[in-house]
Amino acid sequence: MKNKENITKGWINGFLGVVIFSGSLPATRVAVLEFSPLFVTVARASIAGLLAFALLWLFKEKRPVRSHAASLIVVALSVVVGFPLLTALALQQVSSAHSIVFLGLLPLATAVFGVLRGGERPRPAFWLFSIIGSMLVVGFAFSQGVSASINGDILMLAAVIVCGLGYAEGAKLSRELGGWQVICWALVLSLPLMLVISIWLMPSSLTDITLPAWIGLAYVSVFSMLIGFIFWYRGLAMGGIASVGQLQLLQPFFGLALAAYLLREPVSPLMLVTTLGIILCVAGSRRYAKPSAQ
Repeated sequence: MKNKENITKGWINGFLGVVIFSGSLPATRVAVLEFSPLFVTVARASIAGLLAFALLWLFKEKRPVRSHAASLIVVALSVVVGFPLLTALALQQVSSAHSIVFLGLLPLATAVFGVLRGGERPRPAFWLFSIIGSMLVVGFAFSQGVSASINGDILMLAAVIVCGLGYAEGAKLSRELGGWQVICWALVLSLPLMLVISIWLMPSSLTDITLPAWIGLAYVSVFSMLIGFIFWYRGLAMGGIASVGQLQLLQPFFGLALAAYLLREPVSPLMLVTTLGIILCVAGSRRYAKPSAQ
């Protein structure tokens, strides 16, 4: 009964993480219009790292042991540096809408690394639902008339692979350190280098930067880089990496729904039908996944 309750809590935390992450790519897209991709990467890591340091100091958290070092380095290189940098570079060449094609593959990548790094063994039916869900997202993105960019596509594909590894590795470590502690220690580990590079790459004149760019940078620094991961890693650790990871299939549609609400953009029947199909695939994935023992 307790295990079932933990799984439910894991899905709730994972859902909150996905909602927060849904604004990441649009916010990055806005930020890189006026900041360089490398500066956005190191600045968001620096801001989040300073906040993470404050949290660890405030709660007097114990330092990780030596056996945690390798996993923390993987998390730092993948989700703190790798994914933000690769997506920032890609979004200079492709639109946020085009990136949906690759976000549709992220749950599948997370599930694969959940098997390789987390020791999970989902049933065959899980993979069927996961692949169908990914294809629905990719198919929907292509139906919107996305334009191709070979360099941008390669960067986004690399970002998806790196991110899937970081999600699985962080979730595995969260079972020992705790979800928020993992992302905080990874950020603190990266902080000295990120802070030095941020100061070095800082634009010579900040007065020319518009408010939307600052808001975009603030969002990816505080929410995408820190708060979202607190919920996400806890969710993956409690509910299962492969299973909860399928919630990412809903991320593009949260972004579209937000645009419809704030910008009064129309919601097409195809979007509603595809979203329903995604929800069914996520439910099927949950039914046939086998989370690791909690």
